[in-house]
Order: sequence, then structure tokens, then C-alpha cells
Amino acid sequence: MESEIKKPSFSYALAMLIVVAAIIAVGLLVFGAPIQILMLIGIIALIPFMKGLGFSYQKIEKSMITSMSKALQPGLILLIVGILIGAWIAAGTVPTLIYYGIQAISPQFFLVTTLLFCSIVSLATGTSWGTIGTAGLAMMGIGASLNIPVGVTAGAIISGAYFGDKMSPLSDSTNLAPAVTGGDLISHIKHMVWTTLPAYIITAIIFTFIGLKYGHQSIDAENVNTLTNYLSEHFHLGIIPLIPVAVLFLLLILKQPAVPSIFIGSMVGALIALFYQGVGFVDMLNILYSGYHVQSGIDMVDSLLQRGGLTSMLELIALFLFALGIGGMLSEAGVLEALIASFANRIKHTGWLVFATIICTYATLAIGGAVYFSTVMTGTLMKPIFDKLNLKPENLSRILEDAGTQSAALIPWTGSGLFTAAALGVSPLVYIPFCFLAQMTPLVSLFYGITGITMKEKEKVRKRKTSTKVAEA
Repeated sequence: MESEIKKPSFSYALAMLIVVAAIIAVGLLVFGAPIQILMLIGIIALIPFMKGLGFSYQKIEKSMITSMSKALQPGLILLIVGILIGAWIAAGTVPTLIYYGIQAISPQFFLVTTLLFCSIVSLATGTSWGTIGTAGLAMMGIGASLNIPVGVTAGAIISGAYFGDKMSPLSDSTNLAPAVTGGDLISHIKHMVWTTLPAYIITAIIFTFIGLKYGHQSIDAENVNTLTNYLSEHFHLGIIPLIPVAVLFLLLILKQPAVPSIFIGSMVGALIALFYQGVGFVDMLNILYSGYHVQSGIDMVDSLLQRGGLTSMLELIALFLFALGIGGMLSEAGVLEALIASFANRIKHTGWLVFATIICTYATLAIGGAVYFSTVMTGTLMKPIFDKLNLKPENLSRILEDAGTQSAALIPWTGSGLFTAAALGVSPLVYIPFCFLAQMTPLVSLFYGITGITMKEKEKVRKRKTSTKVAEA
């Protein structure tokens, strides 16, 4: 019965959180298990705890499913994003961005060019890992030929890759953050501009000055030529393949809904693939479903182009479902309230709120080992406090990305840290000092919290309170 349900103590709530975090952390770090199965195990592990509080299984399941329903819209977006990536590769859109990005390289501006190049690729694809594992590898090779320290080059790559991962509407983390906080994708991206753009400009300036000292060294273009020659021989490059990018961003700027905008952008790409690149109709349908496939015999080319398709997003959707399921169960059990009760009432200013959210994001990222875990846990933990202070959801989702997404590769034992170190062949301790964007963005976010600038309030709530006061008068 409902009256028999007990509230968890602080220690009981903390134990529930630690069990889930331990399952994920040990599974990732020790066994290298997929995070989806680890989160499913975490869901099962929480059931006895909730039963101990008096919950029936039916109520536990309802709390899980209700929370999982938040994944439906971002899940739909991701499926269409998968279609778009495959279409844009077949259309020559992604190859064109990569080709001309590489052509723009000059020795003295190599680092800032690397930052911009990786930003463009990541924005176009929505994946930091894909950018690091492809464009990043190419930049590491060029940087080595210029005798630029590997840590500096890696810092520019990571800053650019995670800028795109954070700001691209095609990114899974960019879709997850507003889903967890109750916001919408477009408002979330627009609100992140306030923190990300100043930090990005500062980062670009720093890399420009660092790069000037390496301006008189020549480039060994063998690796670059291998990639650019393949792209120019197998795709029609130029302005036409860039039309889908212009169409998509125009629709988003015009505040059109994300789902139809991304779908239209993918269909424009499909048409260009059919009529400009010469892709067959049946082949195009297969690309939209299972992604673009190529066997060039060149590792860099194959790893860069073999991606996309509707099916490529199914694992991420499973991750969304399980992550939100855990968040829903912890919320229903009262775990979140028990954990924040000790400090929630003390937070009465946006400065302390932003600071606490950043610290919580770092902590959950370190404990859970994944951005998805950190986003769901911190977002669910801090949302009641943001609501209490009458702040819009995009304030919270912005901080989740300012601190979480940006710092994913900086913690060595996270999935992103492990992948980045392995892909670039650089220890996190070597590249962390040069990940300027990840360092600057939370500072800008904290500045806004202290000053109150850009901290949007819920206007409807404020108006309702004003109306009430007038009525009382």
C-alpha cells in the first residue's frame, strides 16, 4: 500500500547510488562491458532496494517506464540522425567538409586549423569519437611531422571534437541533456551559445599564439594526400554537396522542429547522392537503413566513411532507455531528495546553484564513468532546485554539457578518456593541460551563475505570481 512506503535515509539512498555507480564503473574499467548491459543490471540491482522501502513491483515498473518515455522524442531524433549521417556521406557532404578542411592547413596556423577542422567534422557528424578516431588521427600525423608536442595537438583535436559533440543537433549527448531536464533541443543549443562561444574564442586565440612558434616547419603530406586523393577520386566535391548543411541549419535557425528539419536535411542529401554522386536507388535505401559502407583498403578512409544509418542509433536508444529508467527509479524511491536534502535549502542564489551543479556533474562523471550516467544523475538530482528557483530547464541542461560533455575525455577512467587516449596514443595527463575549451566553458558558466546573466527564469510562473499579488491587493 502507498502508506507503507518509507522514505530512504541518507545512508540508504547513498548505498543505492553507490551500487549502481559501482556496477557501471567496474563493468567499464575492469571488464570493458557495454554500458547498456551494465545499466540494465543496475536497474535490476535497484529493485530489491525499492522493495525494501515498501514499493510493489508494479509501482517500480511504472516509475521506470514513465521515465523511459522521455526517451521517445530524442530516440526518434537519433534514428533520423542516423539516416542523415549515411545520406550526407553518400552525398559527399561529409567528404567535402573533410577535404577542404585539410586543404586549409598551414604550418603556423596548424593548431587553430585543427581546432576548426575537428569542430566542423564533429558538427557535421555529431560524434566526438568519430572525429577523434578519423580527422583527429590525420591531425596527429601532421602534427608529428611538424614536431609539435603531441599533447598540444591532442588538446586542439579534443577541444574541436567536443565542441561539435556539444553543439551539434546530431549529437546524442546534446539530445539527452534537454530530455532529462524537460527542455527542448533548439532552446538547449541556443542557450549553450552564451557559454560555449566566448570559451571557444578564447581557446582559438590561445591555440593561435601557441601555433605561431611552429610556423616555419614543413608538412609531410603523405598521409594527408592518401585521404584527400581518395575523397576527390570517389566523390564529386564542391558547393553542391554542402547544400544539405545549409538547408538543415537554415531550418533550425528559422526555429523549425528538429525532427522534420533533420529529416528534410537527410532527404536533400539523399537526392544529391542519387542525382549528383550517382548512387543507385536501392543502394541509397540500404545506406539510409544500415549506413554507408566502403572497403577501400585504407584504414583511415574506411573508419571515416563506414558509419551512419538508422540501425547505428539503436544502441544509443537502448542507452537512453536504461539511463532514464535508472533515473526514474531513483527519483521515485526518494533517493534524490534524500541526497540533496542536506544542501538544497541552503542554495538560494544562482551562483551557488551553478557551482553545486558543476561539482555534482564532475562527481557523477567520475563515479559512473560515462557522460550519459552523469547527465541523467545530475540532471535528475538538481532539477528540483532549479524548479524551486524558477529557472528554465535550459539553464540546467547547459551546465550538464558545459561540465559533463566537455570534460568527458579529461577523466582517464571514463569511456571517453579511455577511447581518446587509445585512439590518439596520448596519455590523458599529457593532453589535459591543453584542453582549453573544457577548462574555460565551466568558468564562463560559473560567471553567469554568479552575475545572473543569461540565467533564464520561467516567465509564465513569474507572471502568475505577479497576477496573484495584484489580485490579493
